[in-house]
Amino acid sequence: MGTRALVIKLAAPGDVLRSTAILPPLRREHDPAHVTWVTDEAALPLVALNPHIDRTMPFGFETALVLGAQSFDLAVCLDKEPRAAALMRTVRAGRRLGFELSDFGTVRALNEGAAYDLALGLSDELKFRVNTKTYPEVACGVAELAYEGDPCTLTLPEASVERARSFLAALSPREPLVGIVVGAGAVFANKALPPQSCAELAKAVRARLDGSVLVLGGPADRERAEETLRLADGAAVDGDTHGLLDYAALVGLCDAVVTGDTMALHIAVALGVPVVAVFGPTAPQEIDLYGRGRKVIARVDCAPCYRRTCDVSPSCMDSVPVGDVLDALTAVLGAAGEPKGGG
Repeated sequence: MGTRALVIKLAAPGDVLRSTAILPPLRREHDPAHVTWVTDEAALPLVALNPHIDRTMPFGFETALVLGAQSFDLAVCLDKEPRAAALMRTVRAGRRLGFELSDFGTVRALNEGAAYDLALGLSDELKFRVNTKTYPEVACGVAELAYEGDPCTLTLPEASVERARSFLAALSPREPLVGIVVGAGAVFANKALPPQSCAELAKAVRARLDGSVLVLGGPADRERAEETLRLADGAAVDGDTHGLLDYAALVGLCDAVVTGDTMALHIAVALGVPVVAVFGPTAPQEIDLYGRGRKVIARVDCAPCYRRTCDVSPSCMDSVPVGDVLDALTAVLGAAGEPKGGG
């Protein structure tokens, strides 16, 4: 087996996916290696077929029992949350990196890279204005791995890809096919473009680029998706699918995706899809598009803020000019070359 390595990264699913950027450098440094990844049940599909992972395990009592009976050469906890840190505290490993729970129930850093990551969560000055490292670079620092610009990786089951292709074939979309993501989760306020902006962009894609637009979002985004489709007045179609991997497969078949700082952004990066990433309350410097996209950043003094609620009107994302997003999209599509044609 070589080096027996354990990685603990539980949530959120988008962060789990982008944390897979540590795997190529881990494999380069430890060859051969056997890698076990522990995550929440909801994120398991995103790592289940990853070629760099040998075993995936859902977080829970059974997994804790099984891991407690083993020992590892290397254990890395990437989560700064008590349940992940508590699991890490029980792990036997020759080298332990990242975070664990202290005797007092607090999360503590085990190494210098983890201490920097912990400081990012405690200091707005460091996170918003001083830090220039991307999320994968910070994660590699936690794991004490040399960061060489590897993106996150996602391998989809062929069944999901075929369902996405069949879905698009029934629509007979024009080229280019642009996905517009209307949601961004409920943790932070204003991470998504408002439905009015999404609808205006859809109309512009149809009128100026003669392309097709898929409105994309998760189950919690149905109201925003339906409002966008209504305001788009026929310039967009509903990309609603059932299941995370089918959704990811649809993203993978788009010629470009317009999104806020969302899981769809990380899916697109992992699948090599060109992205226009729009940033309001979150830090754009933490995202690396690996030369396959453009960033559009809200021009407001209060961003980034990472606020969970916001009473500023218009909000940062309301203030993003649709023309700026369209210009970025046009540039991204031009750089991408030939459209995929839904296939």
